[in-house]
Formats: sequence, structure tokens, C-alpha cells
Amino acid sequence: MPGSRRFVIVGASLAGAKAAETLRMEGFDGEIVLVGEEEVRPYERPPLSKEYLRGEKSFDDLAVHGEDFYDENEIELLTSTKVTSIDVSTSKIELASGKQLAYDQLLLATGALPRRLEVPGVDLEGVHYLRSLSDADALRQAISTSLPLVVIGAGWIGTEVAASARQLGADVALVETAPLPLDRVLGARVGEIYRNLHASHGVDLHFGVGVDSLRGADRVEEVRLSDGTLLPAGVVVVGVGVLPRIELARHANLEIDNGILVDEHLSTSAPGVFAAGDVADVFYPLYGTHIRLEHWSAALDQGVVAARNMLGMPEAYDKVPYFFSDQYDFGMEYRGWAPSFDEVLLRGEYEQGEFIAFWLHQGKVLAAMNVNIWDQGDALETLVRSKTPVEAEKLVDTSVDLTTLTTLP
Repeated sequence: MPGSRRFVIVGASLAGAKAAETLRMEGFDGEIVLVGEEEVRPYERPPLSKEYLRGEKSFDDLAVHGEDFYDENEIELLTSTKVTSIDVSTSKIELASGKQLAYDQLLLATGALPRRLEVPGVDLEGVHYLRSLSDADALRQAISTSLPLVVIGAGWIGTEVAASARQLGADVALVETAPLPLDRVLGARVGEIYRNLHASHGVDLHFGVGVDSLRGADRVEEVRLSDGTLLPAGVVVVGVGVLPRIELARHANLEIDNGILVDEHLSTSAPGVFAAGDVADVFYPLYGTHIRLEHWSAALDQGVVAARNMLGMPEAYDKVPYFFSDQYDFGMEYRGWAPSFDEVLLRGEYEQGEFIAFWLHQGKVLAAMNVNIWDQGDALETLVRSKTPVEAEKLVDTSVDLTTLTTLP
């Protein structure tokens, strides 16, 4: 039978599910309560814009654990359940039903919500956001109608949805205020490669222009751009970023900046309260600053680290940021953090879609992205983590073994 202590996890997300799993793996014998607002057990979100949207994967492929895992490990999973408040002075949470749950340790893994588009017509039928399983189900059904689709926002969600929709045979237009797709993250040189990729697959591209309004009678029929262009649209997907779900933390008077502020142990400003995943603004010893990452890997790894710290097993979160994306036959992995950079170098055959990109500042590799090259991950992580200057000529020379360029102390 479970012990007397109760650990509560708010957010039946990847981070929350991995935290619950880790608590049991590390020998915690108390109660674990995992609370989620969705109707289904925890699942991974990256396939929602890719394989799941295209019908190539089922929900069971996305689920973090099998259907029986939570019962077998005596984890109380509360689905379709909303937490309305946290009282850190009494160590209790309150559910929408009015029920209160006391906790000994609390983890907030509440994730993020899509940023809403603020233009006339956004409430018309046919306008979609993509964050949840039900969102993906509705969008897949909408794409199957063969109505013209307009994607607003050329970040990761927007470009992945555009690629998946084209693979499903939809007519797709992609609209972005920046001059190139993924411009803020990748810069012009790699952004151009993504632009050319989507152009080569028949996406109608509109960069450097905003959206003025969405028009239609009962449902969306066209998108008017700020330059006056009218795009036919039976389906619109808005992908203009996300906002961390900090409402519970704010009402509990936890420290907040770009998300719930936590230290390297994922501890918040309130004793016994932790945060992980998209909602957490984490202090990274590697960079000496707080970073909030909206990456699959952050949710995966932070849930584990948070659980160990909840158990009094001190562990700092020091992973190199990592994410991946697949668009058409263009698969990539990105490691590092490059909020600003002064040089971008390419190694390999970028015109053939097999290369490595490096983002540098003063000769140091801040981040690296391997495209359709799958055996260099460890070497790239070492380069990023080392923070030592590397000769540009050697970085781009494919005859030079990347493992010889630097080593960690």
C-alpha cells in the first residue's frame, strides 16, 4: 500500500508523466496524484503536427505509457480534471469540483497554450489552433475536405503543419511577417533553405506581410493580408507561438518572469513546489541565465530531474537544449542555444539536404543543426558544451573529424 506522503503533479503532460514514472522508479512509496485537463492519458505532442496529423501514427503510438501503467504503478491519474487554485501556505490544491488535495511536494507541469491571433474574423468556423490531441483530430478532418488551407505563422508548428498538409494533398499558403520561415531562430541563411524547401513542394509563400482580417459568412472563406492580397481559405491554421500557463502560479504568488521562475533544481520560490516543461523558466548553469524551452526534450528530461529533487536527491538540470523537426524528407536535430550570433557556417551538401549548420559567436559554437546526418550528435553536443573557439575552416571541412576539434575538460 502507498505510504503516508502525497506528491501531486498538476499537468498530465510528458513532463508530468515522466516525473510520476521517476518517483516510482526511485522508490517513492507514497501517493502520487497526476492531474490532467484532457480526457486521455499523457502523450507526446511533436507527432501532432507530423505523423499523427497525417494519420501515420495512432494515439497509442503517442502515449507516454501503456494504458495499464498508471494502475500497475499505483499512480492516481485524474483526467478531465481542472485545478483551480493552489494554496502554498496550507500545501493544498483545489479542483474545479471543489475538492481539495493536500500535498507534501507539488510539481507544476501545466505547459503552454497557443497565442491567439487578434484580427477580425478569428472566431469564424474553420480557424484552427494546434496544441492538443483533439485539435489535431479536428485539423486532420478539416484538411480532408480539400478546402484551401492558409497557415499563419512560419515557426516550427506552422512549417510542420504546412508540410504535412501538402503531403496530404492540400493546397497550402504560408503567411509570415518575418522575411523568412524560422527567421528568429535560425537566421537568414538557414531560413532561406527552409523557404526553398517549401517552395519546391508547392507551398504558396507570403513573407514579410501580416494578416489584416479573416473573411467569410458562417465560416472562413478568405484571408486578407496587410498588403491587400486575398487568399482563398476554407481552413486556417494559426501558429504564432505559445504562452506559458502561469495562471495557477500567479495566483499562488510564485515568482514569474518568462514562465514560472525556477532554479537549476527546478524549485520555485515556494518550498516544496517545483515546475517543469514548457511552463518553467529554468536557470541553466551552462549558460548562467534563465531559459524557458518549448522543446520535447526539456519536458522529457525536466520531469525526471524534478522528481529526483522532490525526493531530496539534489540534481541540477544541465542538459544542452535539443529539439528536432521533420518536414517532407528534411529531418533535422538542433542542439544548443543561440539567442544571438554573428556567423552561420554550413558543412556538407546543403543543396542536397545533407549538411550541418553551426551558429557561432566570436568563434564559439553556440548551436549546431544536423540535417539528414544522424551519426554526429555526440560530437555536436561536445562542441556546444565546450564553449571554446573553433577554427571556421575546420568546422566546414568535411574531411575533418568533428570529434578532434575540441574535448570537454
